[in-house]
Amino acid sequence: MQAVTSTALDPAELLHRLRARTARGEQSPITHVEQVPARDGHPVDWPSWVSPALIEALAGHGIEQPWSHQAAAATLANSGTHVVLATGTASGKSLGYQLPVLSRLLTDERATALYISPAKALAADQLRSVTRLGLDGIRPATYDGDTPREERDWVRQNSRLILTNPDMVHHSLLPSHQRWAQFLRRLSYVVIDECHAYRGVFGSHVAHVVRRLRRAAARYGGSPTFVLASATSGDPGLTASRLVGLPVEAVTADGSPRGGVTFALWEPPLLPDISDDGADMIQVRRSALSETADLLTDSVIAGTRTLAFIRSRRGAEVVASIARRSLNEAVPGLGSRVAAYRAGYLRDDRRAIERSLLSGELLALASTNALELGVDLVGLDAVLICGYPGTRASLWQQAGRAGRAGGEALAVLIARDDPLDTYLVHHPSALFGRPVETTVLDPSNPYVLGPQLCCAASEAPITLADLPLFGGDAAQAALDGLTASGALRKRPSGWYWTHRGRPEVDLRGTGGGPIQVVEEPTGRLLGTVDPESSHSMLHAGAVYLHQGVTYVVDDLNLEDAIALVHPEEPEWTTQARDVIDLSVVSVRSYVDAGPVGLFLGEVDVTSQVVSYQRRRIATGELIDTRPLDLPARELRTVAVWFTVSPRALEAAGVSPADFPGALHAAEHAGIGLLPLIATCDRWDIGGLSTANHIDTEAPTVFVYDGHPGGAGFAERAYEAASEWLRATREAIASCVCESGCPSCVQSPKCGNGNNPLNKPGAIRVLDVVLQSLADNS
Repeated sequence: MQAVTSTALDPAELLHRLRARTARGEQSPITHVEQVPARDGHPVDWPSWVSPALIEALAGHGIEQPWSHQAAAATLANSGTHVVLATGTASGKSLGYQLPVLSRLLTDERATALYISPAKALAADQLRSVTRLGLDGIRPATYDGDTPREERDWVRQNSRLILTNPDMVHHSLLPSHQRWAQFLRRLSYVVIDECHAYRGVFGSHVAHVVRRLRRAAARYGGSPTFVLASATSGDPGLTASRLVGLPVEAVTADGSPRGGVTFALWEPPLLPDISDDGADMIQVRRSALSETADLLTDSVIAGTRTLAFIRSRRGAEVVASIARRSLNEAVPGLGSRVAAYRAGYLRDDRRAIERSLLSGELLALASTNALELGVDLVGLDAVLICGYPGTRASLWQQAGRAGRAGGEALAVLIARDDPLDTYLVHHPSALFGRPVETTVLDPSNPYVLGPQLCCAASEAPITLADLPLFGGDAAQAALDGLTASGALRKRPSGWYWTHRGRPEVDLRGTGGGPIQVVEEPTGRLLGTVDPESSHSMLHAGAVYLHQGVTYVVDDLNLEDAIALVHPEEPEWTTQARDVIDLSVVSVRSYVDAGPVGLFLGEVDVTSQVVSYQRRRIATGELIDTRPLDLPARELRTVAVWFTVSPRALEAAGVSPADFPGALHAAEHAGIGLLPLIATCDRWDIGGLSTANHIDTEAPTVFVYDGHPGGAGFAERAYEAASEWLRATREAIASCVCESGCPSCVQSPKCGNGNNPLNKPGAIRVLDVVLQSLADNS
């Protein structure tokens, strides 16, 4: 292994080195540098109730005193108060819940505790942390999908601190709660880590899993205290209370020290003008993936331990592959110090990568947000964020991965050629000095509540006394509907599940079990892909990347949930294209603003991947478009939409012939900018625009939640429509391109190949909408 000696560059010097790779005299890619100052810590004495054995064990690992926020949250939890600790990354939230939990387990040999995290890597990290303390009698153990069947009985019968995830609580613990009776009877604490990750439909499902857990524990006499940990978020107490269904007190004053952070906003340079026929000159920016790969390469050469966050699984593979190749060209063998990390890897592969990073064998990782959460990545110097991650909470969570030893750190946000990213790197006030978003979840979503009530009924009959736990009137209405449909049967003693098997409920909204990716020549299982992504990632002919190796998909069998691939190095990439149809089901609320109407309501969306394009890797040239025969998907969800009268558009200078392009461009930009307002990213939402929709009988732009029943994003857009659409209009108008580009109105997920688009028309459409809404206010 090629050794690299750390040069211990300070952030300013490292940033200068990264900047120096651009041509002399070229406009700097750095649009803004924010200096986040260092902060002194506020240590306090150990609370009197903390176990002396625990204090001694912590001292043996260099922890002499807790920080003020750790002691405050721990003391509340020890007194039986449900509490959420919402402080910054690397603030030591783990100790805030370890103190009450481990003290109770050490002083009461019968007590048990359950730790729930959204990611397996985080649970494994916590297991290492607790095991390192060497405390007798606690027997911590993970219980997740990677736990071998033969070990699960031992964990259930012997472990007093079980580390798991919501999926295992839902699929394993609760359906067989009778076997867990002793554990549940003695359950003292439930820790819910990284609770800000439970948003949208996933968060709504987890809220009911927690309620079912509370009901099961109460059945056996258990009444645990809930301790939640969260990144900084808007109103964490309210969010935590909505998640667990109980009053929760928030501790937000961060008493930990923090090294200074140099945070740079980086816009990749424009590429030279290119055209297909020498006529229409098109300027595009260098891809954020290529830019991030180069910055990662330069960081490794400088001896800087770096983590690059990439939005997609494929992107993480691409960045790691480019960086490895560049490093091996510079110093043979140096590329082995870089790896990709993402969901879908097999357990042994993930654990090997985590060990190599912790040991220093790996110097850099290109990772999806699988490493965004609190895995303790000690000693990282820099974080590269390839594309805005969708929320300010995630941005700061990712940036906080560096500088864990309290030293200075560098974070760089590399903008994608995307409306929101372009807007943010030129409007730093939208990122810095603003509070982070409130986590959005809605346990009353009928598409969540109904299936979860079926799960609860299959575990034990639902009684009238249970109704307040599951939502009161909303639960009663859902039970009536389930009874009428035959899913449940009502008897004097309660509502009963009527089927033999358990209800099939997908917590994460992925559409079912994962698709296995199998190398056809050898039969080797490479990894998995969620069903929702499989139509676009694993269709026949798709190019699929796995740990730096390129494969081509031979066959996708959805019925058997398997995709067969073979290794190949084609000279092209593939991109799926889809068609969407939308119909209005109902209107919940609307604003009549004269020529403009603003609506919120339910819609039915039908989408189908119908073809894919092949483009040359070197030039991006379109080779061909090939048809696909995949089933359509149906979705009932919530949408926000606006209509504009044709007369108003024509008065604003948009001719009828330009209606489709103007509305389409406004739709794309609106989708791109919505994450500025709502807790989502553009892959959580979809859209449709038309010059004359059959249901509205007017030019219309729809933006909808990409989850059954909605996830709260459309509601937020409706509530803040003027703010959202004003930012959208400004993003389009301020872009330097003439006719539209990926930085303003083109979309990477457009099923119509970004055609037609009319940038000037989009500005005029939004002017009409904004003026009408202002006149109506």
